[in-house]
Amino acid sequence: MKKNNLFKTITAVLTLMLVVVSCNEKDAKTSNTSAAAAEKKVYNWQMTTTWPPNFPVVGEVANKYAEWVEEMSNGQLKIKVYGGGELVPSLEAFDAVSNGTIEMGSGASYYWAGKTPAAQFFAAVPFGMNSQQLTSWLETGGGLELWRKTYAKFNLVPFMGGNSGVQMGGWFNKEIKSVSDLKGLKMRLPGIGGKVLQKAGGAAVLVAAGEIYTSMERGVIDATEWIGPYHDYKMGFNKVAKYYYTPGWHEPGTQFEFFVNKEKYDDLPKHLQAILEAASKRAQVWVLSEFDRQNGIFLDKLVKEEGVEVREFSKETLDILRGYTDEALREMIGDDALSKEVYESYSKFQNRVSKWSKVTEQAYYNKIQK
Repeated sequence: MKKNNLFKTITAVLTLMLVVVSCNEKDAKTSNTSAAAAEKKVYNWQMTTTWPPNFPVVGEVANKYAEWVEEMSNGQLKIKVYGGGELVPSLEAFDAVSNGTIEMGSGASYYWAGKTPAAQFFAAVPFGMNSQQLTSWLETGGGLELWRKTYAKFNLVPFMGGNSGVQMGGWFNKEIKSVSDLKGLKMRLPGIGGKVLQKAGGAAVLVAAGEIYTSMERGVIDATEWIGPYHDYKMGFNKVAKYYYTPGWHEPGTQFEFFVNKEKYDDLPKHLQAILEAASKRAQVWVLSEFDRQNGIFLDKLVKEEGVEVREFSKETLDILRGYTDEALREMIGDDALSKEVYESYSKFQNRVSKWSKVTEQAYYNKIQK
């Protein structure tokens, strides 16, 4: 090769390298500029809940969640909370967030059982796990991954949003001495618990929250479950029903949720995604803490001030209802592969953790705590 040609070749190669380096530098600057812009961009979101505005505890925590997120993000992610019916009807929250009309929602996954049976395992299962056990399954036992798999086909990302703890068994207008007393009973009892009641010969009736009191008063229903002493006292159920039963076999630890439109979630910088997760963990702690605090106060009010006598379902009654629950769960799962996968994970975890709970929690309550 002649020297002139060699010189020309080297010059061309060096020029090409300079062009490539220059382009890479421009791309890097553009990328860095875009990343910096994303870091500074303010996101204004809306959250719709299934609860009435400012509903005690579960409505309150939606407001607190928004405050925590804004605080932790230094104002970069702002969430305006709307109660059920203010933007969309309460039970349309799932669809509104799924299709991106609203960025975020708050509720309980058993409300969406009609969309996928598997959803119910992430809220409450009769004779299932309590709040401590369920949180453990979700946090470290693979439950949250299955929850996100269940919601993925609806373009949603779920987060934990608090737990009620063990609920009360409900208010009745007659004594429940045996399972035969449930025959013909009309009770406000949704979800899997309602199907169990039907197997016992009762009738599960769906009644909106605002209509429960008048339905009891007028004899439209004979019994109702709600949550626990705090909310039951506020609803005035002790004025329309004589018998208050425990435990809440149908909801041993109801898990609440936040859910986010996946496209909106993916659009967030990683640090804001992490903040949504961190705030959900704070909500998980706050809700159970507040339920325990308020229920302790209002149980005292019901018993000491209102003269309510708390009764317990007999072991025989509960044993029969447990058997009906197994039947109801098998029917619910049917041939749905995802429900079967979730059920197997849930059951395996419950069986293992229950053995530990019996020699610790149960032993403590039975033999030590007054």
